[in-house]
Amino acid sequence: MTAQVDPHGPKLAVTPSNPVPEGVRLGYLETVDRVRLRYAIWPKSAGPHRGTVCLVQGRTEYIEKYFETIADFQSRGFAVATFDWRGQGGSQRLIGNPTLGYVDHFDDYWSDLRSFHAKILLPDCPPPYYLVGHSMGGLASLFAATRDRMMFDRVFLSAPMVSLHRMEHAIARTGRIATAASFLGLGRLPYARRGDQRPSEAGFANNLLTSDPTRYLRMVDTIKADDSLYIGSPTFRWLSAAMRALVEAGKDSFPAKMQIPLLILGAARDEIVSTPAIERLGLRLRNGRHMIIPGARHELFMENETIRGQVFAAFDAFITEQSR
Repeated sequence: MTAQVDPHGPKLAVTPSNPVPEGVRLGYLETVDRVRLRYAIWPKSAGPHRGTVCLVQGRTEYIEKYFETIADFQSRGFAVATFDWRGQGGSQRLIGNPTLGYVDHFDDYWSDLRSFHAKILLPDCPPPYYLVGHSMGGLASLFAATRDRMMFDRVFLSAPMVSLHRMEHAIARTGRIATAASFLGLGRLPYARRGDQRPSEAGFANNLLTSDPTRYLRMVDTIKADDSLYIGSPTFRWLSAAMRALVEAGKDSFPAKMQIPLLILGAARDEIVSTPAIERLGLRLRNGRHMIIPGARHELFMENETIRGQVFAAFDAFITEQSR
């Protein structure tokens, strides 16, 4: 079933296993380059006002996937503001095949974030503002931290995509191949990979995302409730854009550009992004640090209770540092 505020506006897919947190306001915004994004904001649900968490997702993800996490932030006294990146979730698709991940340039995600910040976060949400980014959203968050140190007070990252698992030495070469394919007119074709299959009950045993069956099956239920949320393989054009961004993030000069306090969490059992690359970045940060969560797979916010407890304990301690 679906939940909506305006019968002619955007909707949320809601299932019995994944209820929508209370107080949602849902809408669309238009970016500076005229792409329509679906967004949602929530008020805090308990305690004194502590500001707003701006939550940005990984590749293929969507607002509904974070309902439980949003409620956790609400219960800590935070409003929550989030949106679907262009080309995924309930936001505007960019090519004819809506199941493929596509973006022209990685900087397009910066356009999404700064449009959301200016049009929704600043006018409608209480400060201070904390950016929380996962995976691809974590990489976009790192670039945001290098470009405008006044946008957010602190940045908290979950398994950011600063390199790919067992591909650390092949990023530049992969990018060149994907760029050449795009130049030859193949940019909108899929770059198929084993991990891009549609989530299913049978897929839990070999999934790379989480060790928690309940949270994995909740993702399956949500896609069944609204199949339009599904994104599979990236395109060659997306791969070209992402690899160029990873090359930039891997430069020795990159960590020094970030002047916002950062905490980066890596997952010890991650087989999607490179945890060693996260460690190397964390050690070079001038205004931040990193932690590796033992036993965790890639989706730290979707992991079991023990792992999620460590993630939120790290978040709570990091945010509390600001008021000391």
